[in-house]
Amino acid sequence: MTLLRPSARLLRTALAGMAAALPLLAQALVSPDGRIQVDVRLDAQQRLVYSVQQAGKPVLLPSRLGLQLADADLSNNLRLVKTSPPRRHQERYQLPAGKRQQVSYVANEQRFELENPGGQRLLLDVRVSNDGLALRYTAPGEAGEKRRFVAETTCLQFAPEARAWLQPMSVAGTGWKGTNPSYEEHYQTDIPVGTPSPSPAGWVFPALFRTGPTWVALTEAGMDGSFHASRLQADSSGGNYCLGLPMAREVFTGGHLLAEADGTLVSPWRVIALGTLATLVESTLGTDLAPPALPATARFEPGAAAWSWALLKDEATVFDVQKRFIDYAADMRWPYLLIDAEWDTRIGDAKLKELVDYARRKGIGIHVWYNSSGDWNESPQTPKSALLTPEARKREFSRLAEMGVKGVKIDFFGGDGASMQAYYLDLLRDTLAAGLMVNFHGATLPRGWARTFPNFMTAEAIKGFEFVTFGQADQDKVPGHAAMLPFTRNLFDPMDFTPMVFGDIPNIQRRTRNGFELAQAVLFLSGIQHFAEIPEGMATVPAEVKNLLRQLPRRWDETRFIDGEPGKFAVIARRAGKTWWVAGFNADDSARELLLDAPFLRQRAGQLYTDGEGPRDFRIEPLPKSASTRLTLQPQGGFIARFP
Repeated sequence: MTLLRPSARLLRTALAGMAAALPLLAQALVSPDGRIQVDVRLDAQQRLVYSVQQAGKPVLLPSRLGLQLADADLSNNLRLVKTSPPRRHQERYQLPAGKRQQVSYVANEQRFELENPGGQRLLLDVRVSNDGLALRYTAPGEAGEKRRFVAETTCLQFAPEARAWLQPMSVAGTGWKGTNPSYEEHYQTDIPVGTPSPSPAGWVFPALFRTGPTWVALTEAGMDGSFHASRLQADSSGGNYCLGLPMAREVFTGGHLLAEADGTLVSPWRVIALGTLATLVESTLGTDLAPPALPATARFEPGAAAWSWALLKDEATVFDVQKRFIDYAADMRWPYLLIDAEWDTRIGDAKLKELVDYARRKGIGIHVWYNSSGDWNESPQTPKSALLTPEARKREFSRLAEMGVKGVKIDFFGGDGASMQAYYLDLLRDTLAAGLMVNFHGATLPRGWARTFPNFMTAEAIKGFEFVTFGQADQDKVPGHAAMLPFTRNLFDPMDFTPMVFGDIPNIQRRTRNGFELAQAVLFLSGIQHFAEIPEGMATVPAEVKNLLRQLPRRWDETRFIDGEPGKFAVIARRAGKTWWVAGFNADDSARELLLDAPFLRQRAGQLYTDGEGPRDFRIEPLPKSASTRLTLQPQGGFIARFP
């Protein structure tokens, strides 16, 4: 037996004491199925870092975490105080509209409590589910103590060979009448990680990446109006993507830009979905991490809507045209009509009430447009500046509800600052109290609001159909742009793209075939699906296609990914009751062969609605029972197949 010398014995004692004072971080947190592993630790500089593996292969390399507040640096020189044991988190909830009605969320979670040299604490909550992970910070504080956010060191470090599919964030105050940012840019597809954003404002959420065989989608959820909305910084040198801040102009008049709290400051969840494309397309992480639904005194029904403005613009916002569109909605069995900007001057309250009453007799609910703006942009459309105070909102929403209006479309917001986020939440709460549905346009990404607010139906936050009516350049890009959306913008949140035109677009040569347009009715998810087609265009459509559009489900019970590649094509199946609706479109210039070989479709007979010989033609044919079905998607074409 070898005896330790006194100096060695003292060293061992000292090291044991240090270990007791500085507990090691807990073992890696794993997903319920054991495939995803998240390691959280302090690096050699006492900075908080994490890394992610799936099936033993790296997904995210060591990446930094942390917050910097006005009175506390919680990103450097940290000491681990305590680690909670892992525990199971389970919840079930309902979505008014989305990938499925009934959602089950299961994750393993753990809390890490850290401290800086001044004794100020940072709590990091980590959840890992089978489809990804989420991170959230808490900076505890006493009542009356103001906590002000300064910066965040949350990053994602990808391997150099990883690829990215990203949308640039527009610069605040640019664009038409200074209405940017509204998440209305084209995506850059399949670019090397580390490619700088063409905009100094960075990249928007959701952000999509592929590293090796694994796809990664980044977003955030749990926005309660106290925090600003984030994006990715423009500079991602070396494949290191860090969270960025809104620009100085992105505030409500007189409001603050960055998060602040009286006492404890809690961040939104930073959500990282990962796995196959099927995992991402079927995931509900973006709403799983949102707050539970608020109680409602009214029932809000999703559904399709007719809308004149898409093709006919401002001149159609008159009484006679809107009455004709009520008849059109009733004929198509779409439950809503949206009356757009300047209804207050072109129609007026008295005639609006007449339209609302006429629509009610036809079984149609009316939605009306509002301008959100104070002075953060120069948009002139009215009603404007009618929603800026609690008193004004209560008066306006009560008046609409008494009139029988079912919902509001609110447009032209000012960005992602904390005070602007608070304005969104005020609008959602006040419309909920008034029993009105909400659609935000010229707006931010919703970030899970569809779960929390049963009256929140949809938001634009995309370069939608209206842009293809303004110029040929956007129309030329629409096939590839649309083929990005099931994998990015519409991945977790409802999207008001306002799809589907079968006829002509004034002064524009349409690039998509009718099958491509038809497929959007199922591929794109929106609580209120505003269809752009007008009665004259719908009159050119075969009766069988019109009947199909009359039968579109208002809600989906299940979603399954079949095939696809971001920016190129997408094929997705959605179930309503016992019936499966399968839709797909092809953005490429060449035809694409497709095999529908899904177990849930085998030995089911169906009906196919797809492109005919010409770009405006349809082909409708039965699909016999089979173990698999082969289809050919025409260039810029698509289909819907219905399997009862």
